[in-house]
Amino acid sequence: MLEVDKILEKCGDCSRLQLWMLLLFCLVNVLSALHYYSQTIISFVPTYWCADNLPANFKPPETSSCLPLGQNSSSSCHSYDYELYMNYQSLTSELNWICGDAWKLTLGQSMFFVGSVVGSMVLGYLADLVGRLPILIVANLIALTGNLLTIWGTNLTLFCTFRLISGIATDSNFVMMYILVMEYMRPSLRTLGLSICIGFFYCLGSMAAPWIAVLMGSWREFLLVTSLPLLVVPLFYLIVPESIQWLISKQKYDQAVICLKRVARINGRHVEESFYEEFVEECKFSQQNQKASPHLLHLFKTPRLRRNTFILFFKSMVITLCYDAVSRNVQGLGISPFIMFSLSATAILPACLLIIALQDRIGRKAMASASLLLSGIFISVTGGILYAASASDRTTTLLVSLSVIGRFGVTVAYNSGAQYATELIPTCVRGQGVAAVHVAGYAFTFFSAFILYTRSIFSPLPEIILGLLSLLGACLCLLLPETLNRTLPTSLEDGEDFGKNDRWYTFSFLDKRSPSATTLDTQSAKMHSQSTDSSVYF
Repeated sequence: MLEVDKILEKCGDCSRLQLWMLLLFCLVNVLSALHYYSQTIISFVPTYWCADNLPANFKPPETSSCLPLGQNSSSSCHSYDYELYMNYQSLTSELNWICGDAWKLTLGQSMFFVGSVVGSMVLGYLADLVGRLPILIVANLIALTGNLLTIWGTNLTLFCTFRLISGIATDSNFVMMYILVMEYMRPSLRTLGLSICIGFFYCLGSMAAPWIAVLMGSWREFLLVTSLPLLVVPLFYLIVPESIQWLISKQKYDQAVICLKRVARINGRHVEESFYEEFVEECKFSQQNQKASPHLLHLFKTPRLRRNTFILFFKSMVITLCYDAVSRNVQGLGISPFIMFSLSATAILPACLLIIALQDRIGRKAMASASLLLSGIFISVTGGILYAASASDRTTTLLVSLSVIGRFGVTVAYNSGAQYATELIPTCVRGQGVAAVHVAGYAFTFFSAFILYTRSIFSPLPEIILGLLSLLGACLCLLLPETLNRTLPTSLEDGEDFGKNDRWYTFSFLDKRSPSATTLDTQSAKMHSQSTDSSVYF
């Protein structure tokens, strides 16, 4: 919104407040990584074997076994022993949810992701109803509550219920802070600031998660230690202001001015009262024809906005499905899952550094299309390598290397796509829209297991399917408008007109002064001018 961009320049869009918000966003990255991956850490399955009638000189087997060892190997087993990795006691080994009871662990894990789908939609809707900041705090408190209750969830019903509660917070506990930081940052610094925070601190949280578990020695202590820091998030109210663009979209002009004065005070700027009055008048003028209380379904009412929304949905589905499939494809390697977890997480930082280096140079559309194109090619080539690899001594090293590189490519596509979706969806439904895009990705992972099952038909078929989906997503991204150096759409009308003159071959690095939306041109003319010269935006 052009009016907000102009007033933020006077109040400070790259100063003390933005630094504080970035630091808090770094903390949110660590906490959200620990929360998201807690589901994997507490469910780690160590090597196990039947403990019935073991001889005195028994030597633990190299692979897990559900049947008694010895002559009566066809009988059932009544007790199990475990070879704990670095003495870490997981929920699986404590409750013996293995073999015939392994479905209980799978059900509990599925409830976590069911909660994430429901929570993203509900909290996303509430974010557009009551604001971004309250939902950020509520989501993190829900995560705290769900994780602490899980400590006492030692039967199936309680465990599934508490994991469902914990899952409700997933995504919203991160995305709301992402939106707030993005809206208050100078547009030219968004990619740099957000990518550094995600690259370093989400990577740090991901790599640290398994070793915190090992240090604590038990899944209960792990959940306790990683959940209590979430109590810090409510203190964000003391520093983080509510979204100015959300307040304007709800016509809460007085509250918007209060937030702007707070921004100016923290940044040490003096802004005359007349500028605030002019800002309010410009916002009122630009909203004269805007319909009240838009919701998610309004994204599908007009043709261009509907097309862009469907493309964003499909892109999220492809990226999330590929990411999940790549992760599942390395199960059963001859390497500790804790070490594999940390090795895989190392791909996050270089992926974000690549985004920093290229996204503000080549543009959002080029980055999204290129990353999906390269991921599709790489995944397809991986299928050929996996098909050709034999069970040799180097197979494990090869598969681990391919997994890390594969995650690198998908992470580039995912992180660049997250900012792209946030910038394309109008402010008035941004919370719901971004949440829906993420939920679509989560929901589509349901098909991951079925795609991987096609390996029984033809070995490289899963990679072929995933590769083709990625290539199709890359082509569809070419139909999206560029957002680099553009004023972001605020209303549904802005979203419909945004990038109307763009073509599939329009890239920021080829034509940095390509025209923006007609609606935004009208805003830039200071209400009364009818000029359509798009150069005023850049």
